[in-house]
Amino acid sequence: MQNSIAGRAMVDLFGKFNAFANRSPARIAIILAVLIYGFTVLMVPSAFNVRAISTLFMLTLLLCFASAGQTMVMIGGGMDFTVGAVMSVAAIITTVVMQGRSGMFFHAFAICMVFGVVVGFVNGVCTTKIGLPALVVTLAISNVVNRMSYILTGGTPTGTVGRDFARSVIHRYFGVIPSITLYALIIFPMVFYILYRSRFGRQLYLVGNNAEAARLCGIDVVRVKTISYMISGMFSAFSGMLGVAMLHSARNMMFDGYAYSSLIAVVVGGTSFAGGIGTYAGTIAGSMVMVMLNNMLTSLNLTQIVREITMGTVLVLILVMYNRKKAVRQ
Repeated sequence: MQNSIAGRAMVDLFGKFNAFANRSPARIAIILAVLIYGFTVLMVPSAFNVRAISTLFMLTLLLCFASAGQTMVMIGGGMDFTVGAVMSVAAIITTVVMQGRSGMFFHAFAICMVFGVVVGFVNGVCTTKIGLPALVVTLAISNVVNRMSYILTGGTPTGTVGRDFARSVIHRYFGVIPSITLYALIIFPMVFYILYRSRFGRQLYLVGNNAEAARLCGIDVVRVKTISYMISGMFSAFSGMLGVAMLHSARNMMFDGYAYSSLIAVVVGGTSFAGGIGTYAGTIAGSMVMVMLNNMLTSLNLTQIVREITMGTVLVLILVMYNRKKAVRQ
């Protein structure tokens, strides 16, 4: 009898948590991030220091930038697994073009943006115009992009980023605030404007909710979804530039894991796989969860295999809690 009551209580508690997570996914994600970090500090007190917190903040912002385009693609009902590959190749392009010369930043920036747009355009055309599954197409294109980077570099990329560019990313103001924050002051308002203030953003939500209704309203569904992939490519490329500025030199597939990290951060933040539902604020909170979880597993000095198993298990549980139904049916 007592076990039955306890079981019903657990079911009710899970149901209430799931309902609250659906109503306010960003708030839940922030709470999860704080709890994970609190547990990490409890288990490894040395993890609580100014430099470590600053590094976590820097990594969170980088994932937020990489996930910005992924958020738009998923709101439109798509999925982009080329984020990591584009970031890695953009990092290689940056070091090869700059060769340690800060004056070559805009040259590297222009080439990376063109590269990101081209990959995004191919993703968009294949998934919307041709009608191929986004998961399969973007994974295949990601593999092609990574293999091309090996061919072009011979497996060993050369060069470094310019000192001034690196300083604009990793310098710490007052010893705490990383200078990458300045990029956030530009990128965050840009993303919020695109999603909530622009005509494109309104069309994107409508397309994600009901593509047929959007088409009947006169919206070019193919164009809107293709543009979302192109924007994702641009954000991914710029994130790769910022990422390599943290490390100074590049290597092949160095940011490959960001394809999955960005996707999960977006979903944990409340964006629906079905499209039409999601916010960038939720993505920022979801990025915090991903970074804190990875930091916890690293701080506990677990082996690579144990970290991967634990990360996968925890993420599956989180995604189950965040399972959301589509608000508008076809």
